[in-house]
Amino acid sequence: MTLHFFYEFFRRRQLCLASLVAALSLFIVASTSESSAQDDKQETPQTQRITLPFVDAVRGRQLFVGKGCVICHTINGVGGRAGPSLDADKSMPYVDVFDFAARMWRGAATMVLLQEMEIGYQIDLGGEDLAHLAAFVANKEEQSKFSQRDIPDLIKDWVSNEETYNRLDLMRDELRGIAQ
Repeated sequence: MTLHFFYEFFRRRQLCLASLVAALSLFIVASTSESSAQDDKQETPQTQRITLPFVDAVRGRQLFVGKGCVICHTINGVGGRAGPSLDADKSMPYVDVFDFAARMWRGAATMVLLQEMEIGYQIDLGGEDLAHLAAFVANKEEQSKFSQRDIPDLIKDWVSNEETYNRLDLMRDELRGIAQ
């Protein structure tokens, strides 16, 4: 495969993550319009509230493994190295779902390519899934419970394959050259 193929692949797949962000936005708007339909008469558009889904760090931990995020990302040094570590930032005492979505968006092209290469398909995340993952990524206490035991035997080889990481490092360097 040529670098041009990867470049085109990235460009086309960015739309998929854009759809995810749009779906999250629609979910928020729909939730807001239902819960505040009566309040609309009293509130101006500048003062409307945004309703966010309940976030559950335990569910986020399950999704981190179940959706395959662990193949490319580490928590407590456990997981893959293709993507950035997702250890919780102790200085952030809250979950920022929007910031989490924005960080995912910035890495969308690479994530989609790696998902296609590593697992053969693009991971499908809904708005609530994204919120639960954000809760896990922001929760140091829940992350402290995460260990190698959480990774199913079926994917343990993917997570610790040094040859894969060497190939990904080379590919990442080539892609940076294209982007510059």
